[in-house]
Amino acid sequence: MRVVDLSHPVRTGMQVFPGDPHVRTRTAATVAQDGFRVAELHLGTHSGTHVDAPSHTVEGGADVDALELSSLVGPARVVDVPGCAPGRVIRWADVAGQLDRLAPGTIVLFRTGWSAHFGTERYLEHPVLDPEIARRLVAAGVRTLGVDTLNPDPTPTADATGPVALPVHEVVLGAGGAIVENLTGLAAVDRPGAVFAALPLHLAGMDGSPVRAVAMWPDAVEDGDRAGR
Repeated sequence: MRVVDLSHPVRTGMQVFPGDPHVRTRTAATVAQDGFRVAELHLGTHSGTHVDAPSHTVEGGADVDALELSSLVGPARVVDVPGCAPGRVIRWADVAGQLDRLAPGTIVLFRTGWSAHFGTERYLEHPVLDPEIARRLVAAGVRTLGVDTLNPDPTPTADATGPVALPVHEVVLGAGGAIVENLTGLAAVDRPGAVFAALPLHLAGMDGSPVRAVAMWPDAVEDGDRAGR
């Protein structure tokens, strides 16, 4: 099985959504002093590559430990949207040709290339999805979508006040679905037939969780592709 990692490494000081808890790691025990090594982690539920559960934005919505794991593992449909300008709104007309014949349960991943800016101020100026895309995906039976950006909705500046508008979240999470954010390395998912998986920690009553997101496909598929070239 060929497995491709689509996750950002979790490390001290990594970029987070404005106002979220900072990520800190420290050594709590060492082999030399204690006979074993243990690290202490401080991070938010939406640190790094992570999944949003419905309760993230929906009052009374399902928590991450109530998500059906089967909804977070499934056939991947990677949608290419290259060359995005900062803040570009990606509309249905831009991607409709890549989203025909969607089977229910397909996991749709938007590849903008914006993950290259992770850790910089430019990462906060990411492209966003028009809510019509979310509505059409949910209507087609898509329960999980992923983005290689901080957010499928506009990310507010650190000094913004008042409630944050998250229309794509409202559609997807409001339908009981999930959103995977901060993906990276989607360019490696360059063939049909890949299976995507992003399994959260079993965090009781929490609104999200970091994940190790991967895409995978049988080696035989890759070998067959090479033989046919």
